[in-house]
Amino acid sequence: MDLHNLRPAEGSKHDNFRRGRGHGSGNGKTAGYGHKGQKARSGAPRPGFEGGQMPLYRRLPKRGFTCYNTKDIVAVDIEALKRFEDGAVVDEQALLEKGAVSKIGDGVKIIGNADLDRKLTVKVTAFSAAAKEKIEAAGGTAETIGR
Repeated sequence: MDLHNLRPAEGSKHDNFRRGRGHGSGNGKTAGYGHKGQKARSGAPRPGFEGGQMPLYRRLPKRGFTCYNTKDIVAVDIEALKRFEDGAVVDEQALLEKGAVSKIGDGVKIIGNADLDRKLTVKVTAFSAAAKEKIEAAGGTAETIGR
């Protein structure tokens, strides 16, 4: 590498082109705004302005509602707990590692649509009444953890 090959790193140089600084600069007079018209003036309209016509964003209907206070609770069936051996402690992280859930989100809720045949200690955010009953009937414990 020689001195005549040196170049600044890609993206390190900024555009320092000074617009509207006279004819000699190559971009004087109208400074890229063309001749006359609304877009050549100061106070040109904001983006989305349609010349006084009702703009598109106001013509379209508002749809739906997004509750900002909602929680992303992942439901897991008792069937998924059969992946664990008898006497195991099952928590949200263990469910994630065994592939019973793909994400934890704001919590995990166990629902009871199947039967359980092993004694497990389950520690998750919430349980349905049926799930809690089935876990305890199998000799296990259902503990609710706070988030």
